[in-house]
Amino acid sequence: MRTVTRYADMLVRVCFSYLKNLHEAEDTAQDTFLKLVEKQPVFETEEHEKAWLLRVAINLSKNRLKTSWLKKSESLYEKDIPFTPEESSVMNAVYQLPAKYRCVIHLYYIEGYNISEIGSLLRRNEATVASQLYRARNLLKQKLKEDFDDA
Repeated sequence: MRTVTRYADMLVRVCFSYLKNLHEAEDTAQDTFLKLVEKQPVFETEEHEKAWLLRVAINLSKNRLKTSWLKKSESLYEKDIPFTPEESSVMNAVYQLPAKYRCVIHLYYIEGYNISEIGSLLRRNEATVASQLYRARNLLKQKLKEDFDDA
């Protein structure tokens, strides 16, 4: 129960960064906790537990994106999670990024992981993560500049 209260919001946010649908993200986060109960892994530290949960949530999100049901369905609900107007414009720009960029942005800025930790979580080379973060920032900068110029 402590684990659920500690990590539920974080897992929903990371799943949402992939799935762009709050209800699918909640379901995927719940599936992550079910995996925790099924596997009952032994963790060395709280950070190890957090990393394991994030890795499972990311994998489950990717798997859910591959399902034909999700590809053919449209959400009946708004994609937005309540944000201030400023946060909404930034988050909308983030959600328009490809999944590989959304994920590194989320883990770096929202979860506070550094590049080497993100590389370990995503099983990517640090240089790859750094370049994806760089590209994501440039894409966000262009998108936000366009939105600002249109206003």
